[in-house]
Amino acid sequence: MIIASLILIVLALLGAPLFAVIAAGTLLAFYQADTDLAVVAIEIFRLAEMPMLMAIPLFTFAGYMLSESQAPTRLVNLSHALLGWLPGGLAIVALASCALFTAFTGASGVTIIALGALLYPALAQAGYNERFNLGLITTSGSLGLLFAPSLPLILYTVIAQQLSIGRPFSVEDMFLAGVLPGILMLVLLAGWSLWVNRQQRLTPFVWRDARRALYAARWELPLPFIVLGGIYSGYFAISEAAAVTALYVIIVEVLLYREITPRQLPRIMRDSMVLVGALLIILGVSLASTNYLIDADVPTRLFETTKEYVSNPLTFLLLLNLFLLILGAMLDIFSALVIVVPLLLPVAIGYGVDPVHLGIIFLANMQLGYFTPPVGLNLFIASYRFKKPVMEIYRATLPFFTLLLIAVLIITYWPALSLWLAGRL
Repeated sequence: MIIASLILIVLALLGAPLFAVIAAGTLLAFYQADTDLAVVAIEIFRLAEMPMLMAIPLFTFAGYMLSESQAPTRLVNLSHALLGWLPGGLAIVALASCALFTAFTGASGVTIIALGALLYPALAQAGYNERFNLGLITTSGSLGLLFAPSLPLILYTVIAQQLSIGRPFSVEDMFLAGVLPGILMLVLLAGWSLWVNRQQRLTPFVWRDARRALYAARWELPLPFIVLGGIYSGYFAISEAAAVTALYVIIVEVLLYREITPRQLPRIMRDSMVLVGALLIILGVSLASTNYLIDADVPTRLFETTKEYVSNPLTFLLLLNLFLLILGAMLDIFSALVIVVPLLLPVAIGYGVDPVHLGIIFLANMQLGYFTPPVGLNLFIASYRFKKPVMEIYRATLPFFTLLLIAVLIITYWPALSLWLAGRL
């Protein structure tokens, strides 16, 4: 068993597909326990029966559609027309645009590639410092992960609900819980941007330009209100909201703006479903692996071991943040969710941490992990996109990293910030 585990670890380090490594490890564990291996297929089938799971491919497809259209350009133009008169206004435009775009696409790298091409030259042309520009765009690429309908928020809910431990919650609770922590991060970065660029030349507000930008984005502006309004009014379930979003985006981008042709739809569907397919396979085999861990009483033993050395919940939360920062630097957010949440959630509940609060702590740390060396994904994407050395990108992100780390500590030690809107205090 030990030799087989070492072989799997080596295969993972050599780049073997994550789902294959997890599936092989799960099958091996069930085989050693004399359990019928059909349990893995049963777990995947049980996952397919979840009504909420339909939201993942539909929201992903809608996000891919938006990234393929001129929606990023319209979003940036509108934000600039409305906020360009502020000191550091274009920097705030970048923060707001990236956060909104990432919330719908669920992909930090897509945001850097799609919006970075617009924002980086615009910031340089406006006279912003190059290091500031690099740090701002690299950092803001992951800011939308706490805002609905972010895919990681949905995925965390799916995983936690499958475990059936702790106080139950819904995806709507997670959507509400992410609002104030996400705003806190945006406010801190916006304040820093205003201070650093307080001497920056201002762009006067021109109502004609604002009206033109509003008119250009007239079909996309209602989208967040349709989705979130439908969910929180009780008119849509989360899967129905995802279907409405996908249909609305198709109508807007294909029929109204005509920026995506019907011939392009199959390619966009294929590209988005490749991501979804990989994600669902990983999720299915990971949940099967989780069942084995629960049967083997691993979470309970992990909690008891942790309790021997860490008795204070505040100390546990601090160690949790350190662990998640390292984890976020090594794994992408989806892999981290499906592998680590089943182990962490029972331990955190043992320390009295609300599962919704844990989810926000987890995702907030993952945002920082995107630009934490040595494997922070955003660092490499930004390095490739802007033709800059990785270490230069890393140094540029340090002030933003520090501010977001402060935000993560506030989120961690002030549970009400995450739980108040969700009504879980």
